[in-house]
Amino acid sequence: MTFIRNSILTINDTEQFEHIALELFGYQRKNCSVYKAYCDLILKNKQPIRISEIPFLPIQFFKSHEIKTKTFIPEVVYSSSGTTQSQPSKHFVKQKDWYLKVCEKAFEAQYGSLKGFRILALLPSYLEREGSSLIDMVEYFISVSDENAGGFYLNHEAKLIHELNKPYHGKTILIGVTFGLLDFAEKCKIDLSHAIIMETGGMKGRRKEMIREEVHSQLSSSFSINKIHSEYGMTELLSQAYSKGNGIFETPPWMKILVRQTTDPLSYCQPGKTGGINIIDLANIDSCAFIQTQDLGKVYKNGTFEILGRFDESDVRGCNLMIQ
Repeated sequence: MTFIRNSILTINDTEQFEHIALELFGYQRKNCSVYKAYCDLILKNKQPIRISEIPFLPIQFFKSHEIKTKTFIPEVVYSSSGTTQSQPSKHFVKQKDWYLKVCEKAFEAQYGSLKGFRILALLPSYLEREGSSLIDMVEYFISVSDENAGGFYLNHEAKLIHELNKPYHGKTILIGVTFGLLDFAEKCKIDLSHAIIMETGGMKGRRKEMIREEVHSQLSSSFSINKIHSEYGMTELLSQAYSKGNGIFETPPWMKILVRQTTDPLSYCQPGKTGGINIIDLANIDSCAFIQTQDLGKVYKNGTFEILGRFDESDVRGCNLMIQ
């Protein structure tokens, strides 16, 4: 898989994406025992010749099984925050450096080099526990960008306000879980029109669930800013998608969203129609790159997508989901 790993982050067209996706599918079907068993049930002896024929592993398997391609000792195990009643998902990451490299490239595909940013993080619940992929990502971003100007601000509103008001020569990002940003907005109305406000989703029982428009309206009003940016990621993935406003996300070139029909998970919706979100994350080489999520959304003809909520039976997740 060295060839695929070296090629993934340089994908630049659909043909190359599909070629690598089919090659990676064959590798994971052969070497991931859980995924192989699932594919064998669905495909029997068939061999997919296009990505729409590839089975997507239901995300619930990450709660009950070790989803690993080949045998390895993981450098890090990430877990979802879950709720007190739910079993967390676990992602066994073979190489932490690969995860961080993928995160960096995904961010830079949308925003350019990290070195031009000051990153301030408001991630309360995630700093209160271990095994958070988001914490590792943001911590790495701070170290790669202007390390002396960025940092985490758990329960330090006054210090955060001081930092936000300090003149800075580059761009500033305030990244936070949704309930953390809402709490901060209620306590501190401040003009942040010079900054990027980025929410990563997540209420986790700290506040009542709110639709995205309501959340973004409150944040925009409190921070005197027109657009609220968003990050879409989850424990089970390696890559992230980003929205620069209005909840419309764009994926990096090695990631693709497909929308399945809610009544037939093996059939797909036309662009603009609502259904279940399937994700291809080609960077997820050592786990499973083809994941059937419990998110509802729609994908558009240009490949951008929107998250509209979650299936009723799915548990409340920490990724970027706000019911509409």
